[in-house]
Amino acid sequence: MEATSPQLKPVIDGTGIFLLLFTICVFLVPIFIFFPPVSPSKSDAVRQTHIKVGVEQSKSKLKDQRAPNSASRTGSSAGIRSLWIYPVKSCKGIEVARSKVLPTGLEFDRLFTFAQLKSPFPVGLGSSDEEKTRHRWEFITQRQFPRLATVQADLYVADFVKATGQADDRPTESFLILTFPWRETGLRGALGWLAAKLRRGPSAVPEMEVLLPVAFPSEADIEDLGYTYEQVTIWKDSVRALNMEAELPPELRLYLGVSNKLGLFRVDPESLREVYRCAPGRDEAGYQPVTGFQDAYPLHLINLASVRDLESKIAKDENMTSLDARRFRSNIIIDDVEAYDEDSWKLIRFRAAPSGKSPDSKCHVSCRTVRCKMPNVDPDTAFRHPVEPDKSLRKLRNIDEGSPRNGCLGMQLTPLFEKAKSPDDMEGWLEVGMAVEVLERGSHRYIAQ
Repeated sequence: MEATSPQLKPVIDGTGIFLLLFTICVFLVPIFIFFPPVSPSKSDAVRQTHIKVGVEQSKSKLKDQRAPNSASRTGSSAGIRSLWIYPVKSCKGIEVARSKVLPTGLEFDRLFTFAQLKSPFPVGLGSSDEEKTRHRWEFITQRQFPRLATVQADLYVADFVKATGQADDRPTESFLILTFPWRETGLRGALGWLAAKLRRGPSAVPEMEVLLPVAFPSEADIEDLGYTYEQVTIWKDSVRALNMEAELPPELRLYLGVSNKLGLFRVDPESLREVYRCAPGRDEAGYQPVTGFQDAYPLHLINLASVRDLESKIAKDENMTSLDARRFRSNIIIDDVEAYDEDSWKLIRFRAAPSGKSPDSKCHVSCRTVRCKMPNVDPDTAFRHPVEPDKSLRKLRNIDEGSPRNGCLGMQLTPLFEKAKSPDDMEGWLEVGMAVEVLERGSHRYIAQ
């Protein structure tokens, strides 16, 4: 009888399993890092042909707000420390090194605003059925919904260096991408969490993006995309604007905590709000001052020294260790001037920086900025402080007879275009490092809306 040889069974111990898994990880991890197995985001796709507008956070002029201003200027000591645009009202701003100035303010500033559909409540007993069912769109800000502070607004413009193909086929349009934190439930939430880590690193959180065209769409696009023209209320003004709510995911309304219907309005260039009150008239300005979704005037300026002085007088606590100038959402932040010197300015000129490429620009200083409680919201965390800086502003900066129970900080500006021969020529520039020259001083009295 033929003897059969015994069969050898492979022996896999714990060490072998560990080495096998380690080898697989060493091979796969670099692949996952450089080629994450997740679908590209909207911003990933846009970055292929567009460039992101703005100063990198690491190079921000407000990174250390107490450090001396390093921008070199000649003539006047006061100068522009930082410039900001806010494409979507009450959302995160974008710091820029240079910006075009239009009659409506800085280019791309406050083009959009969120609004909620409000019902007429309460209504009188004698109100008609029509009055009881009449709804209207009202703009919203961080005053009611502080989480708006955490909605990122990134602006992308066409980059012809990245674009390929024929010149006629290259993109020219600009896009705005809104990003907010959002995690789905269940398996989709787990996959979204993993995708965020693989795409942006260990500290990343799941997000949702909204892609918006910046240019005002054509009538054909408005019809195709389901946009509508509607009236929206900004304070006491009611203006016709384009409602682009069709672009909003329902998750954004839930994230912000808005219980009513949420809309997103785009400024209609043909239906701008005319600015009166303290602004210069048509004879003085050479045109009728207008604005988009800014609160009242086209431009807002704040003095960093004034912010520092106010900060020194605020009672600090664990939720208010310092006062960030970004809380006041100014377009123009100046430095190297005495605190509150801007209170008496009436006419100023921004003079060209020595190494800059922007010509002089002149502005009418229309009135002081009467502050509400919105600066109580932390621009990074959206935490709303219960009292500060509103309490200190009302106590220490109650300086304008036109608004006797409120504090003032910052100034509202109206751009002037001396060399403009037609409305198409109304264009100027502002640039970090430009000097500020005070041409006229005088008194101010706020005129309520």
